[in-house]
Amino acid sequence: MAAAQLDGTSTAAPPSSKPRATPSAKVWTTLITNTAYLPGLLTLDASLKFAGSKYPLVALYTDTFPAEGHAALDVRGIPKQRVAYLLPTTEKAFDASDSRFYDCWSKLTPFGLTEYERVVQLDSDMLVLRNMDELMDVPLDGPELAGKGQRVFAASHACVCNPLRKPHYPPDWQPANCAFTTQHADPAKAQREGASPLAGLAMPNGGLQVVVPSTQVYELIVEALAKPETAGYDFSDQSLLSDLFPGRWVALPYVYNALKTMRWVGVHDAFWRDAEVRNLHYLLSPKPWEETAEVRGGVRDGRTEVNVWWWDVNSRRLGEEKGRGVDDGW
Repeated sequence: MAAAQLDGTSTAAPPSSKPRATPSAKVWTTLITNTAYLPGLLTLDASLKFAGSKYPLVALYTDTFPAEGHAALDVRGIPKQRVAYLLPTTEKAFDASDSRFYDCWSKLTPFGLTEYERVVQLDSDMLVLRNMDELMDVPLDGPELAGKGQRVFAASHACVCNPLRKPHYPPDWQPANCAFTTQHADPAKAQREGASPLAGLAMPNGGLQVVVPSTQVYELIVEALAKPETAGYDFSDQSLLSDLFPGRWVALPYVYNALKTMRWVGVHDAFWRDAEVRNLHYLLSPKPWEETAEVRGGVRDGRTEVNVWWWDVNSRRLGEEKGRGVDDGW
């Protein structure tokens, strides 16, 4: 048996036949299918390092990811690993403004990465503001429970307030049905604990998922992808997980997947605390890196000032990269 490294990871070969992209047995992963999200991925990786994480980020790429994207990852030494592009047998037609949900099925891939002991899947439009390595040790069911336990994975709740009032969202997506609304009365507790996994509409947000990979759990997911019910899932991966493991997941506090809209006045500003946020999620468009110079230099309000946080980290990343001779425009 190989000796463990000081950081708690092991250089021993994983029990599965698949090689790891990095020696670490515990990893952050993020899905990348095209270069539209590449600036987000690179800054996410940098933010993890700036926050002092001892675990590497592995880019999970599909065959659609182009050569220039690979070059950008390689020159920065970001580990990468090819994954299949997952889709259900019965394809769900998403609204044009929500076309990102086609990619979201592939965010279920980490459940099958049995070469690792622990995977924390992150969306590429996230920014880590404080170290959150403790997620690598959140108590979860072991693979031997085969998805039948009460702690199959961990995630924060989906916010179902629909603050932009998107007409094609389900009618029950409203503040009264949001799990986070139940936490307004105790802001201090909201920083430390998530609402019950059965609260509100009881749906996890797929932006951050803490997973103990398991062949049996992944098989359950693949079987679910083959069922016609997927045609009725409005939110792809998170709809499937809430159906497949109802209430049998660990609800993390919002600070690990702090959706930028939750900070808005009248959404969940009742408990939002900037200083407590560990991981900010820039869901919806435009993304910070899609802003023009004019917009970035304009007057900021409570809804857009969080983009400045991303640009500050991105600027630090670019400066450090140039110091290492990396200046490729990404």
